[in-house]
Amino acid sequence: MLGNFTYCNPTKLYFGKNALEGLKEELPKYGKNVLLVYGGGSIKKNGIYDKVVAVLKECGKQIFEDAGVMPNPTTDKLAEGVARAREAKADLILAVGGGSVCDYAKAVSVSVNCDEDPWDKYYIRFEEPTCEIVPVGCVLTMVGTGSEMNGGSVITNREQKLKIGHVFGEEVFPKFSVLDPEYTYTLPKYQMVSGIYDIMSHILEQYFSGTDDNTSDYIMEGLLRSLIHSANVAVKDSTNYEARSNIMWTATWALNTFIAKGKDTDWEVHMLGQAVGAHTDATHGMTLAAVSMPYYRLIMPYGLAKFARYAVAVWGVDPAGKSQETVASEGLAKMEAWMKSIGLVMNITDLGAAPEMIDGLVESTLVMQGGYKVLTKEDIRNIFVQSL
Repeated sequence: MLGNFTYCNPTKLYFGKNALEGLKEELPKYGKNVLLVYGGGSIKKNGIYDKVVAVLKECGKQIFEDAGVMPNPTTDKLAEGVARAREAKADLILAVGGGSVCDYAKAVSVSVNCDEDPWDKYYIRFEEPTCEIVPVGCVLTMVGTGSEMNGGSVITNREQKLKIGHVFGEEVFPKFSVLDPEYTYTLPKYQMVSGIYDIMSHILEQYFSGTDDNTSDYIMEGLLRSLIHSANVAVKDSTNYEARSNIMWTATWALNTFIAKGKDTDWEVHMLGQAVGAHTDATHGMTLAAVSMPYYRLIMPYGLAKFARYAVAVWGVDPAGKSQETVASEGLAKMEAWMKSIGLVMNITDLGAAPEMIDGLVESTLVMQGGYKVLTKEDIRNIFVQSL
């Protein structure tokens, strides 16, 4: 039975070829000063930077830049961005890049006018902003996080070896996002595949919770089948527009809060993966892939009916004459084989982890309450050991 909920998503999307035209419609709504936020410079090599700057200039904006946002944005970088935004007196923060850039832009947006330590307020105490928020817009160049249409913002504190996400309320959602699938074509295969698994993990984190007959589960099964099909195409042909556009659209719906409605949601795989990322600075989607199979095999007996349903509905396992446990196990085996086939990293050793890190990884893992089993410290340790 669906529980009670309120649903609102205020982000306006411009999707498809030439979606950047939407930027011209949005910019007049904001003041003159724009803080342009981006990563390591790939947008300059592929021409996206020039296109965005041309639109900003055409609309009469004063451009200030905050470059060098890393794949796992840090508290030090956040402090730098806050200083730049204050110096610019930014009226709009425009993130051009992937999920990390969008996450970072949101963290800056709630921190510019914050009179407390943002890390402590937002990522340790999980409080909502009480200050004025600088609006954010996004031009997406990599898909996976869904950050273009949600309030999520993940920041890493290297000193504390913690990587934590805060899901802010709708006032922090990007005001608009530009999604042109062709902007993702130049992404290296490693990053593309990592993003694909991030999308899958987002859906599974919400799917593997609850035992009711929930409309959201049917939607998620369709999204998963679409993602698997499109990923198989994109891995062979990275410029297949149909596949890349379907992946981009699936990524947005995987984490724009819609399919979470009526669900408890799990998120423990993300906590495990983010612990690995905090210690190794490894690519986010790959950290999720590396811990997923040990985690799901551990919790499968506690949510057996849903795992069996997943095997049949998503992976096409024939349940005839088989026990639920056999069907569920076959589903996970098919999932694991598919993960390997598209080139995902399947262990944390290849991401830079080592046996002597296990104690630290356990301490860096937050324990969530919404899945089929609330993990003990020993459970977490065993998962990391099996992930090596």
